[in-house]
Amino acid sequence: MSIVFSHPTGNANVRAAVLGLNQAGLLSEFRTSIASFPGSLVDMLGAIGPLSEIRRRRFDASLKYITQQYPWIEIGRMLSQKAGINRLTRHEVGYFCIDKVYQSIDRDVTTNLKYAKKHGVSTIYAYEDGAQLSFKEAKKLGLTCIYDLPIGYWRTARRLMENERLRYPEWASTLTGFQDSDAKLARKDEELHLADHIFVASKFTASTLKEFPGKLPAVEVIPYGFPPVVQKRNFGSILGFRPLKLLFVGGLSQRKGIANLFAAVEAFGHHVALTVVGRKASNDCPVLDAALAKHQWIPSLPHEEVLKLMHAHDVLVFPSLFEGFGLVITEAMSQGTPVITTERTAGPDLIAHDQNGWLVEAGSTEAIQLAIEKLINHPEKIKEAGKAAMETARLRTWEVYGQELAKAIKKIQFQ
Repeated sequence: MSIVFSHPTGNANVRAAVLGLNQAGLLSEFRTSIASFPGSLVDMLGAIGPLSEIRRRRFDASLKYITQQYPWIEIGRMLSQKAGINRLTRHEVGYFCIDKVYQSIDRDVTTNLKYAKKHGVSTIYAYEDGAQLSFKEAKKLGLTCIYDLPIGYWRTARRLMENERLRYPEWASTLTGFQDSDAKLARKDEELHLADHIFVASKFTASTLKEFPGKLPAVEVIPYGFPPVVQKRNFGSILGFRPLKLLFVGGLSQRKGIANLFAAVEAFGHHVALTVVGRKASNDCPVLDAALAKHQWIPSLPHEEVLKLMHAHDVLVFPSLFEGFGLVITEAMSQGTPVITTERTAGPDLIAHDQNGWLVEAGSTEAIQLAIEKLINHPEKIKEAGKAAMETARLRTWEVYGQELAKAIKKIQFQ
């Protein structure tokens, strides 16, 4: 089996996936918008302030000569965002919007598939929103189509978030997932229809596919890996001497359950100190503005600073209502910071309740309150769970994820 692997932006799970496939001898080509390698021109561009995000696209040097880059639309998107030219990145229609980045990579992969097949490629691996054209061409050429769904199926998301709009109408402006056009939603369904095999990173994501109106191929769950575990973690004593230090990291939308979080901590007054890191999903949500005014709010931080902040807090609270995985969960656990999260994240795949973290019911303010109250009354649980979280992280590195993915794909070859 020889694979063409495509992803427009190359995040942490993609970096681990392509490295694992390459080390297993399965990877023929990796196609993306921007890939940074030490000493390369692209890496040097990352030293320029507005393009600093490029440095987050660093890949292992072994991938350099099989990587094809199509950077211009993505660079335009980065610069437009930095300059605040919103019309250029407007959802679906802006010339440099994220949809255009995905579609450009999809087109480039499609154009080169015939050539790739002649040189032994048998499989294409692509992600949601970037697979429609290349999968259609792959079917004509008799190639196997492997699909990666990183978030969750859109019909399930719509149903669950519509419930939230009715429950919390004052937070409705933060629920931006209703913006996708009918054409975009149809493309998502066509990608799923064309797939020969589907990979997801959590049992929750797999469960959302039950609402797909048609027959699907096999769906396999392979949870993502953890970043390197912090070397030292000092679990300071709480025991009534200071507030319980809670942290939330993520987009400020009710999809993340922030209305429930703010309501939950309200009951504890000075016994809890909440820090919120994330950008607003809407600038027209008075209840969000009022809630943020009561707590420490940091709109944005570099990734390394987020990890340091996690290390400095007692618990990460991530009460998301719809999450394909939730990388902040693994990041916090790697720092020895245990996590309170819901069953609609990768929490059930990674967390044993009351051992290395805590699972609560999605959308339940009371469940979050009970979890926080237990930690205030029994702060020793934080140290126990934090140590267990670090051990969980040590056992499941990003390398393990890449190896498991490669092993699963090899099995597909013989089905």
